[in-house]
Amino acid sequence: MTTDAAPPPDPRQAEIAAAFADRRADVLAVARAIHADPELAFAEHRAHDRCADLLEGAGFTLERGLAELPTAFRATIGTGSLVAVLCVEYDALPGIGHGCGHNLIAGSSLGAALALADLVDELDVTLQVLGTPAEEHGGGKQLLIDRGVFDGVHLALMAHPAPHTDTYDVLGSGSQAVGRWRATYTGRGAHAAANPADGINANDAAVIAQVAAGLLRQRIKDGQRLALVPQQSGVTNIVPETAVVDLECRALTMPEFERLRTQLVACLEAGAVATGCALEIGASEPIYEPLAQDEVLGAAWNEAMASLGRPLNGSLGISNASTDMGNVSQRVPGLHPFVGITGAEAALHTREFATDAASAEGYRLMDDAAVALAWVVRSVAADPAQRAAMRSRAAELESAHRARVAARG
Repeated sequence: MTTDAAPPPDPRQAEIAAAFADRRADVLAVARAIHADPELAFAEHRAHDRCADLLEGAGFTLERGLAELPTAFRATIGTGSLVAVLCVEYDALPGIGHGCGHNLIAGSSLGAALALADLVDELDVTLQVLGTPAEEHGGGKQLLIDRGVFDGVHLALMAHPAPHTDTYDVLGSGSQAVGRWRATYTGRGAHAAANPADGINANDAAVIAQVAAGLLRQRIKDGQRLALVPQQSGVTNIVPETAVVDLECRALTMPEFERLRTQLVACLEAGAVATGCALEIGASEPIYEPLAQDEVLGAAWNEAMASLGRPLNGSLGISNASTDMGNVSQRVPGLHPFVGITGAEAALHTREFATDAASAEGYRLMDDAAVALAWVVRSVAADPAQRAAMRSRAAELESAHRARVAARG
């Protein structure tokens, strides 16, 4: 934790900070082990075990391999009427490692849970820690939503590291929606010299789609993004009969996202029409929805950061990144603040930021985030008005979620 911060005026805050300090060495050991041993989406077996073992040893009841996902878990302590979730992430990036700082995310949520464990009965809280795999690619949290894991939850939170500054005003911040698909063109093979006219070149369809998408960029709005990455291979003396293109698009709101997706699909269809290829498009992972920061949780987070000596530095606004925590925030009241590693200048998803995520300043950030997350849960649980507001908001989002599910059939 920040050593030069003024001591919190609330004795309960000091008690929580001391409880974290007592377990800090254990949390740090897990976070460091996760960073040193990166595992990709849906294969985070050792990270899963490290987190689950720590919580089980602290008295939490563990469900491993949750919701038929081998690297998901739920750890529960308490039986109170307010159900609070701390989300743990631990998947790494291919070829980069923990360039998104998921070791710090895991550590901060684990630390917050351990700091709160002795207070759950007093606070009338059921505290759950969810190990959520495959945030980078795969939408693990959406799979957990689909399988009922977030049913009955009243609030969910986590903290995400970032470069440059100590902290940001979480209110008014958010993230983009993103969807990812795989397009497969099927043409007809032929000898490229003897009878090329008999072939239907699937690569040509992919090229036309990329050109059309490139021209589309002039028409898309600020805050929208699209990308196409060809996956095909072949040899020069055969007209290729198949071509594969992975693609994604991003936008600030779901209506804008749906419009951009329609435009991008039209570019893919143009390639099929022009060449005579067949086209199949399939989703490669769940759609990540925009992040909605809960105002009650956000205000409590900002207050906690100020108490810890991390001054607010304006709002990030809507980030050009995406997270499946956005899906959770559309389902239950959620909080996903970005907090900067002091002195870190590298962008997320780089090898340089992976180094920052294992630095002394990175782990100082983890300490502060753990205490702040615990303070937020305690603040909401101990205040009757905030507690009632959280339960009411959770009921509204639950009703809206059920309506969306019904509309999809």
